[in-house]
Amino acid sequence: MDKSKLNYQKNLLLIIVVLFWFAQYVYVPFQTPYLSTMQVSSSMIGIIIGIYGFSQMILRMPIGIMADKNGRHKLFIILGVTASALASVFRIILEPQTGFLVGNILSGFASAMWISFMVLYASYFTCENLQRAMGLIMAANNIGVLGGFVLSTLSYNHLGMNFLCLLSICSGVPAILLSFGIKEQKTKTVKIVPKTSDLIKVYADKRLIFFSILALVQQGILMATCMSFTTQIAHEINASVFQIGLLSIVYIIVAVLASYFSASNFARRLGSSLWIPFILFVLAIYCFAVPNIFSPNLLIAIQILAGLSTGIVFSFCTSEAMKNVPIEKRSTAMGYYQAIYAVGMTIVPMIAGNIAEIYNLNIAFYLEGIIAVIATVASMIYFKYDNRKTIKG
Repeated sequence: MDKSKLNYQKNLLLIIVVLFWFAQYVYVPFQTPYLSTMQVSSSMIGIIIGIYGFSQMILRMPIGIMADKNGRHKLFIILGVTASALASVFRIILEPQTGFLVGNILSGFASAMWISFMVLYASYFTCENLQRAMGLIMAANNIGVLGGFVLSTLSYNHLGMNFLCLLSICSGVPAILLSFGIKEQKTKTVKIVPKTSDLIKVYADKRLIFFSILALVQQGILMATCMSFTTQIAHEINASVFQIGLLSIVYIIVAVLASYFSASNFARRLGSSLWIPFILFVLAIYCFAVPNIFSPNLLIAIQILAGLSTGIVFSFCTSEAMKNVPIEKRSTAMGYYQAIYAVGMTIVPMIAGNIAEIYNLNIAFYLEGIIAVIATVASMIYFKYDNRKTIKG
């Protein structure tokens, strides 16, 4: 593929990514307050949020293996954007509890296809520019989410949840149409279909395992705080609908900027060994601080800390996890990586919901803060050991 066609494909895929994540997240800022208003219990809300991660958890590894064996990603991308639009159809036509449960299962299926988006985009770059590729595609991801959060904030109070779900469908449909224009890099060599037993050997890669677990912590805490129960705390301290929307907008603006920053030469020079522990500790501060804030405006401001974790920790964890993985096994490795962090997206909101039901939300936030501190210390120890190995090597 020549340079102009390659650049076109890069831009096309980024546009699809923006539309896809808009469709996936436009309803999210008001999902928890809406379900709570509809008399859905905190434990059930936790299950509805967690089921989104659960469907990813069970699908991502087999999808990664299939993508590596097939060597093609276009079909998986088409399936993903289609499921994303279909999910919001069910949110509209079914009663709230069932509609959001079914919708989140389908949204989880759609997000499971994110493997193919990331691996295909990475294939357009050299290995040396992998961190840049991850930073750019994560920025496109976050721009889509930002667009969804802004529109939901402006329209939810006047037009309601069904309108947000309609916006999701309207974003998913053009993404489906555009995805048919995707072209994949053609290889001159005859492709040998790898054995599944050879592909899954990558699961034993210690680097992949470690950074998958760090991503599990970051994504799990994010789903149980910023994407769900932080908005409930805002509701409890009498934040307006506009202020609740601003929580998500501030978070995602910072995530977009931090994603671009993670792709910069400056960020890469300082490296993962600085950014990952530092921002994980910042995430811990966020968890400890949120339950002790009683001003909606201050709660909005502290969303900056959550945004940094998405834009920096997640981008660096992804590139670090893939660092030792051969190109022909990258979908399998990405499937494993995403399945592991989906465990966090599943169980952390469920546990947080149950703790909130039995005790209160404050306890859930404090436990998440302790987990983030443990992850901070673990990452510092890992990098210290890894740097010593590099020097000796």
